[in-house]
Amino acid sequence: MIKRVVIATHNVKKAGEMLTILGARFPEIQFLTLADFPGAPEPEETGSTYPENAMIKADSAAAFTGELCVADDAGLEIDAMGGQPGVHSKRFAGEGLPFPEKMAIILRELEGLPLEKRSARFRCCVAVRLGDTIREVFEATCEGQIAEQPSGGGGFGYDPIFYLPELGCTMADLTAEQKHAISHRGKVLKLVGDYIASINQPTAPSVC
Repeated sequence: MIKRVVIATHNVKKAGEMLTILGARFPEIQFLTLADFPGAPEPEETGSTYPENAMIKADSAAAFTGELCVADDAGLEIDAMGGQPGVHSKRFAGEGLPFPEKMAIILRELEGLPLEKRSARFRCCVAVRLGDTIREVFEATCEGQIAEQPSGGGGFGYDPIFYLPELGCTMADLTAEQKHAISHRGKVLKLVGDYIASINQPTAPSVC
């Protein structure tokens, strides 16, 4: 029976989203973050894919905490840029560069392209790890387009330039509840939640 889950990230905004989504589904589980474990390492993301990086983070956190850990790796894939920034989204144009400046570079790169040629998606992978017995990876995407200019004050990262045609706004224009219902992270955490629920499913008594 899983009673504690660690969200394996030092990113406060990402942790907040994941805590909100999973905590609402499992009020009986205590959700923690790496902030609750002083000295928890920040492993280098040396993988070439989202699943590899997610598992690197989950493995590191599980080894340090001894708890069931979930870690994600996500990125923005822009078709007109050959899928960039992709797995390097956090480090695009320099890891220390603020996201408004990263977005400005992308908008300059796509300048003049009509909206129908600005297709993009957010992709998110979440790894689940506990000891040697639990090691799973889940993935989901959210399709959209790159807006011509930023809009909205919600979310974080590239949300202000990720346009959702079916809603007529960017990801950053949505409320937190609206975003969680349709986002890549919301979708993949639904799968993770299903998995946690299956682990915690009571075993039916045997019939002699």
